[in-house]
Order: sequence, then C-alpha cells, then structure tokens
Amino acid sequence: MLTDSTFETLVACLTAVRDEDRPKAAVLAGQAAEAGSRLGAALARHLGSATDGHVYDQPAAFTAFIRGGGNVHLYDQLARRLAASYDDRRPASLLDLGCGDGLALAPALDLAAHRPSRIDLVEPSAALLETARERITGDGVHAEQTTAQEFLAATEEDWDLVQSTFALQSLEPDDRLAVFRALRDRTGELVLAEFDVPDITEGSPEHLASLAARYERGVAEYDDDLVAQGFLMPMLLGLVSPDGARNNWEQPAGDWVGQLTEAGFDVEVTPLADYWWSPAVVIRAATR
Repeated sequence: MLTDSTFETLVACLTAVRDEDRPKAAVLAGQAAEAGSRLGAALARHLGSATDGHVYDQPAAFTAFIRGGGNVHLYDQLARRLAASYDDRRPASLLDLGCGDGLALAPALDLAAHRPSRIDLVEPSAALLETARERITGDGVHAEQTTAQEFLAATEEDWDLVQSTFALQSLEPDDRLAVFRALRDRTGELVLAEFDVPDITEGSPEHLASLAARYERGVAEYDDDLVAQGFLMPMLLGLVSPDGARNNWEQPAGDWVGQLTEAGFDVEVTPLADYWWSPAVVIRAATR
C-alpha cells in the first residue's frame, strides 16, 4: 500500500499533466516510482519517451489488456448475462455495436441455447473486426468496419436486439445521444455494459485523486509493459491532459439512464461485476 506522501506525489503529477507541465509531471512520476508506485513507474516511462496517441492505436496492447487482469472475471460474467438475454428474448436479429474482437459476443453465443439467425458486427478497428469475424462464423453473420453513427446512417435495417459492451463510452455525449435516438424505432431492446464511474467534476482535485487511486490498482494487475504503455497510460493521459487524445466520455449510471430516457427508452440498471476501474453494470433499455 502506498504511503500518503507517495499518493500525494501521484496526484501532484497528474495535476502537472492537467496544467500542461510535462517536465514537472515526469519528475514527480519518477519520485513516485522510487517510492514504490507502479503507476508512477508507468507514467515516468510514458512521459519521458512517448508521444500521446489514440488509445486504440496499438490493437495488441488493447488485446493484452482485455484478456488479462480483472477483465477475465468481468467478461465471464458478461458472457453469461448476454447468453441469458438471448435465451430469454430469442431474437432473430442481433446488432453488436463496437464488437471489438468478439470477446463478449463469441462466448455468449457459445453459452446460449438460442442463436440469432442474423448477426451484424460493427467495429471501427480493422484488426479487431477481423479477429471477431474469425471467431463468429456461420451464415447470417455480417461485418462492417465503420462507426456506429456511420453504420446507422447508411442502413435502414432494424433488429430485435442491439448490444454494445464497453464501446459507446468512446462516443462524445451528443453523438451517443444521436445513436440512441437512431435506435429508438429500430430495436425492441438495447443492452449496454458500461462502468458506473464516480460523479466527480473532471479535472478537479477529487477527480485526479480518484484517477490516481484507480489506476494504481489497474497497473498492478498487469506485468505486461505493453498494456501499461500501449493502453493504460494513453487512456489516463487522455482523461487528464487538455491537449491529450481524448479516448472516452464515460459517465455515471444515472447519466446513461438520463440519455436513454431522453431518447425514448424505459431503462433498468443491474450490477454486473466489481472491477478496479469502477463497478460494471448492465443497462437494459426497452422501447416504450
């Protein structure tokens, strides 16, 4: 466990990043690393040698992240929950927005007794989509390398069930609301898996302290430097640095409910799993 002094150094480091003083941030990160902080060590290396990029610029880093640490339990629980929804609703058509490499969908289909006859996969990363297509085979499977917004604008299809697992957080709030509105009359049910993040003002001292505590836990779950440098640090700096590559716009569960309600859905939120970042929840949005 970190001492209060080391934790304060980490928060000061993130404050320097927020204030666009990277040299100072690098010094503070090094001090935290010397005091035993794994997050400090990861930040020191990243600030000293890396240029910021999009968090998904290195698909191998994302793949290593998603298949290790607390994600193993998280995705096991998610697959079981999705499979239960397939068997309960028995959809003939399913759309997965931001399917990634199929880590959620493929095992859910294996667990379920019912399989939709048409499955549409949408994913902006070509590398991730190729892997998903290799894992999810059979007649009726269609894959599109595009964004959710572009896909919905280009097709007039509708679906019995639409799902998106830890993906719509990557859309800016206005774009996300537009996606929800586009889906309102094109599906009977929308199932989301997302994180119920703390309701804290971004950039505030409380927010930076929360990030430091949570990322210290997250980095400790991985021995793979690829994960820290290729995924976790770009994600963190995107949340803190004013000129960083913003990678997601997560929000508390109550804000997800608010957006979906505004778009015309009835919404139910249930716990999914504990996780180092924030508790994961399943959000079921049904048309009224």
